[in-house]
Formats: sequence, C-alpha cells, structure tokens
Amino acid sequence: MTLEQSRAFVIAPDTLEAPDVLALLERHLEEMHRCSPACKVHALDAARLKEPGVTFFVARQHGELAAVGALKRLGDRRGEIKSMRAADAFRGAGAGEAILLHLIATARDEGLTWLGLETGRHEVFEPAQRLYAKHGFAPCDAYAHYVLDDFSMCMGMDL
Repeated sequence: MTLEQSRAFVIAPDTLEAPDVLALLERHLEEMHRCSPACKVHALDAARLKEPGVTFFVARQHGELAAVGALKRLGDRRGEIKSMRAADAFRGAGAGEAILLHLIATARDEGLTWLGLETGRHEVFEPAQRLYAKHGFAPCDAYAHYVLDDFSMCMGMDL
C-alpha cells in the first residue's frame, strides 16, 4: 500500500459509541463465535476495548466506517493488536491494511519494542494472516494468556 492509498482513510481514536462502530464490532464477535471454539474467542467487546491501556481506532473513508482495530499495551514495552476488522464493503480495498499500518506506527511512536496478535487457523483467518505476514509478523511462541494448539496461533514482530 502506498502512502497516498493509506491517506484515503481517516484514522482516529474512537469512543466506541457510534452505532456503526458498535454494529461492526458485534458482527466481528458473531463471526469469531461462529468460526472458533467457544474457549478460543479472544476478540474484545466494546466494554473491554474501553479499558485502560487499550486505544481503539476507526478508519473512515468519506465518513463511512471502513475498519476498526485496537492497540492493547501488555507492559514491558510490548503491545497487542486486538479486534481488527474491515467492514464488508471495504474488504480487499486496503482498509484493514491502513488500520494495521496505523497500529504499527502508533506502537512504534509509543516506544513499544514488540507487537503481537492471536489468530485462528480456520480458513476465515487466512486473509488476515497473509496481511500480517506481509507487514512483518511471523508465527511466534504463545504470550500473555494464550495457548498454541491446533486452532490458535500467535504472530509477533519486533519493532
């Protein structure tokens, strides 16, 4: 993605109160529950995305919600990407990539030295895995409370 393409999206912190944002988060959680074992759904709901140490961002294009994502601080200069999701109308249009690049840049600006994420091995997660790999994430050991198994995988990158 070029800098000009990423500028097509206006990305800013969000208070998680707009109906379109809450609807996209609900859709994300529904899909995670549909495609994941119950004990493996680690996506955060709106209340948990408002907790201290988490900054939630939205990407909009001409006012329309394109994507969401959050940066959670883990301590020890480490962070985690949470609840990343492109709106259906923006899948394949660079919205997810724009928010991912914003989250990485934010983590770097804050002085974090490592950024991780947990994802599933189900086919629904493959486009996200390719996007993460494209931008430097690689499979890594489990961190925080995650357990690697035949469903869950962790990816990380040094910043």
